[in-house]
Amino acid sequence: MQNCTDDVKPMAPFANPGMASESRCDDAVLEVMRRLLRYCEANDWAGYDPYDALNSELFKSLPTLDNRFGRLAWTQMLKRMVFNVRPFLRIPKTQNAKAFALFLSSYLKLHKSGLLDHPEHISAMIDNLATHRSPGVSHWCWGYSFPWQTRTKVVPRAVPNLVCTTFAANALLDAYELIDEARCLEMAVSAADFILTELYWNEGGAAGFAYPLPSMRQQIHNANLLAAALFCRVGALAGEKRFLEPAFKAARWSAGKQREDGSWAYGELPQHQWVDNFHTSYNLCALRDLGRYARTDEFASRVRRGFDFYRAHFFRADGAARYFHDRTYPIDVHCVASGIITPLEFSELHPDSVHLARSAFHWALKHLWDERGYFYYRKLRSVTIRIPYMRWGQAWMLLAVCKLLETTRANRVADSKRSVLGRESASIR
Repeated sequence: MQNCTDDVKPMAPFANPGMASESRCDDAVLEVMRRLLRYCEANDWAGYDPYDALNSELFKSLPTLDNRFGRLAWTQMLKRMVFNVRPFLRIPKTQNAKAFALFLSSYLKLHKSGLLDHPEHISAMIDNLATHRSPGVSHWCWGYSFPWQTRTKVVPRAVPNLVCTTFAANALLDAYELIDEARCLEMAVSAADFILTELYWNEGGAAGFAYPLPSMRQQIHNANLLAAALFCRVGALAGEKRFLEPAFKAARWSAGKQREDGSWAYGELPQHQWVDNFHTSYNLCALRDLGRYARTDEFASRVRRGFDFYRAHFFRADGAARYFHDRTYPIDVHCVASGIITPLEFSELHPDSVHLARSAFHWALKHLWDERGYFYYRKLRSVTIRIPYMRWGQAWMLLAVCKLLETTRANRVADSKRSVLGRESASIR
């Protein structure tokens, strides 16, 4: 595969002298994008993950630890370690299906912005995503590149789950909408069928989608809303109306659990009562997309109230994006990416949204960026965890900087058009 960073075109200069500082910011974003993309390519899109502890060959050789408590303790220990000991524990770098979905969406944003000349890179990323589908399943669906332990059950490696599958399907639909590749729509419809037939449930006045395993019918709001939004998108693009009724049943149930202040707990079980940055973002983006593709404003007031909460609670004054709504640390790279993407996705709801996203980017550049071309994992109160996780960090930050570039370019084009129209109007008068 040709190195795609060689094909990323510099942004065209704009003559407006009032945009000088903004242009310098855009130059920084573009440079970070190029170097981050180069890093991901150089590593063949593979890396470590905060949750990959059970991939350890050493752990597998210690059967006394292979129980629920041992797996949980091993995973949490590695997740919290400041130094990367994975090479010593014989944990391999892996390619991850969800990361490929994020990389594909990033490529598409670059292509849409006119910053990528060669669409064959998009087709190659679609192929990567197709290669990493869950094996032995008739539908298109995806899982993680590592086994992981929930509080009660083990989720085996590559077993399909709702979150991986919805992100992959949406990336494929992004590709279908931009480059009109028919196989992408077919794969996404198959993924929606998997979620409908294997994960959807409706009983006792409640409806939802099982996550992370088909047997686990716990109410996780971001899972419900992500699946509902995908169903409405597939329904609109493929004319598949059978997805709409379950979509609205699940969405209305989880939307109804929004708190008065605009927040959502992660889920409904007692141990799920935290409120965090990126799952709140998932809820908001999913409800917005559901309304867009189902052509309804039923959830618009909830989106606005939720975004007001997001803006008010997940940012420090210096632009640092908080993980939790009620405390600053940890400041996590995934939440930083969300802190860039989310304000841009809802920029029409508040005038300072683009500025907020830029502040989050510059905070990350100052505190989490490594000059070797990647982002660190977390900043704690007294130490920074400098491990460059691929799915959790690099894939999300690449999508965030591509979104920032896309927004900047679109805003400048719009400003240029308004300027031309203003001059023409003045000349007519």
